[in-house]
Amino acid sequence: MSDDRVTQTPHTTVIERRGGGGGVLIGLAVLLAVIVGAYLLLVRNDSEVAKNNAITSAAKSVGDTADKAGAAVDRAAK
Repeated sequence: MSDDRVTQTPHTTVIERRGGGGGVLIGLAVLLAVIVGAYLLLVRNDSEVAKNNAITSAAKSVGDTADKAGAAVDRAAK
C-alpha cells in the first residue's frame, strides 16, 4: 500500500467587479435628452413671445390707423 500525501495550500481568490460602462452611457443619454428638451422648450417659448409681440404691434398699428381715419372724418365733416 502506498501512502498518499495530500497537501492543501491556502490561496486567495480576488474577484473584481467592473461595469461595462452601460450605466454611464445611459446617464449621458438621459442628460442629452434633458438638454435637448430644455432647448426646444426655450425656443418654443421665444417663438410664442415673438408671435405675441407681433400681434400686439399689429393691433397698435390698426388702432393708430383708426384714429387717423376718425380724425380725417371729423375734419371732413366740418
